[in-house]
Amino acid sequence: MRKNLDFILNRLTARGCRYDCRMDVLSDVVTTMRIGKPHSARVSHRAPFGRRFSAVEAAGFHVVLAGACWLLPPSGGPIALRPGDIVFLPRGSAHGLADSADRPLNDMPTSLRRVEPAATPPPYGPEPEPSAMLLCGAYLLDRGRSHPILDDLPDVIHLPAPTTRHTMLGTVVDLLDGELAEDKPGRDAMLRALLDALLLHILRLWLTKQADYQASGWAVALQDPAVADALEAMHSQPSRSWTVAELADQTGLSRATFARRFATLIGQPPIAYLTWWRMTLAARKLRETDIPLAGIARDAGYASEYAFAHAFKHEFGCAPGQFRRSQTGTSDRQAISAEQLSRREISRHEMAR
Repeated sequence: MRKNLDFILNRLTARGCRYDCRMDVLSDVVTTMRIGKPHSARVSHRAPFGRRFSAVEAAGFHVVLAGACWLLPPSGGPIALRPGDIVFLPRGSAHGLADSADRPLNDMPTSLRRVEPAATPPPYGPEPEPSAMLLCGAYLLDRGRSHPILDDLPDVIHLPAPTTRHTMLGTVVDLLDGELAEDKPGRDAMLRALLDALLLHILRLWLTKQADYQASGWAVALQDPAVADALEAMHSQPSRSWTVAELADQTGLSRATFARRFATLIGQPPIAYLTWWRMTLAARKLRETDIPLAGIARDAGYASEYAFAHAFKHEFGCAPGQFRRSQTGTSDRQAISAEQLSRREISRHEMAR
């Protein structure tokens, strides 16, 4: 009886922060999956225009600031875009933008992965008003270890203006547009923070909408109090030796009921997901830090390097040390390469104007 009363009291006192706790899992996933820095630029198009964007190893986005245009997705019919509309492409799929749905497309000299704030130079002399002004950009994500939350997303997410206007997402877009329009001190740090906020608000809005009519999947899991509590617990303390019974206690459900609900919504048992997440965190630390293997093993919840190495090899097919030697500096090299290619392509684009 005392245990049940404590559980009810905890639920009542935590009710006000329930939504924020669930979003912590999403933030954790995005932070872990991201590599390098995001890129963004204001881009103007003057009719007639038809631009083909090639597929990239990044998550791209378009935000319509003014005017109108058409998105030509990789599959399905054209999508009319109006001011305030947001298009997010989680897998960087090839697509087109045009002033009309039947306009022939020409290849863009730059890609969404390589746009920079300086990609659209200031006009020299009077120019005709653009028929569409967009905010475009991309996030570099680790495709070698993609999280199921991101895998669940469709190739194209369209958020029409009525769902974004007068919301936190709309406010972030306005702030981002303002930062790109002027070169002020602290601009680089501000852009990174705002682009992170933009990504999280896009995912939050989409997942919330999907949870209204899906029966399973991560969109529903993040809204389910029991599963969300278990996920928050595992992400908060991944090194803890969690058992299904202990996770069930966090939710107030019986062990069998909790395990069944978690597997139904997430697609795998609780401990299987915990192991996958631990190995994902460990791989990132091996790639990006010089933390000793003993420390990484401890952070992953293993009492010995041997046990950790065995689990890691089972997941990745190689020992942790071998993985580190093959991956060290990968993120930095990718970021530097993207920077160099960006500036090179931007220069070529400006020479062609």
